[in-house]
Amino acid sequence: MTKRGFFATLATALASALLPACDVVNLPQIKPGVTTATEVLERMGEPGYRHWNDDGTATWEYSRQPAGVHCYMISFDHQQVVARLEQVLSDEYYARVRPGMSKDDIRRLIGAPGSRTVFDNLREEIWEWRIEGVMPTDETYFMVHFDTSHGAVKKTSQRVQPKG
Repeated sequence: MTKRGFFATLATALASALLPACDVVNLPQIKPGVTTATEVLERMGEPGYRHWNDDGTATWEYSRQPAGVHCYMISFDHQQVVARLEQVLSDEYYARVRPGMSKDDIRRLIGAPGSRTVFDNLREEIWEWRIEGVMPTDETYFMVHFDTSHGAVKKTSQRVQPKG
C-alpha cells in the first residue's frame, strides 16, 4: 500500500469512528419545529442523499453505514424547518419492506446499504445494513434480497455473526 493510500484509509477509519460521537452531540440539538436546514448543515454536514417528497419538501439522509448502525432521515417543511428526525434502521421500518418494492423505495425507506452483492447464479442482489443486535458480542445485519430480472424485492432476512 502506498503512503497516500495508507493515509486515505486511516482518515476514512477515523471519520467513521468519530461520526457516532458527533451524533451524540449534534442530534439532541436538532428539534422539529425549531431547527432550520441551515442549522442542520452546520451541525451534521452535507447529507449523503437528498430525497424529494411528493409535496416538494425534502428529506435528508445521514447514513452511518457501513461501520455504524444508524441512518437518520431528517425531513423539512416548506419553510425549511425540521418537521421530523427519524432513525430508520429499526424493526418498525424493516417491517415496512414488502415484496415488489423497488430499490429506490428501499433506499428512501431505510437509506443506503453498507454493502451490495450480486449472485448471478441465483439472479439475486442483496443489500445489507449493519444494525443493532440483541447481544453485544454479535454483529447483526438486515438484508433485502432483490430479483435481478426485474429489480424488485423478493424477501428480507437477517444474519448474526460473532464480533471479531
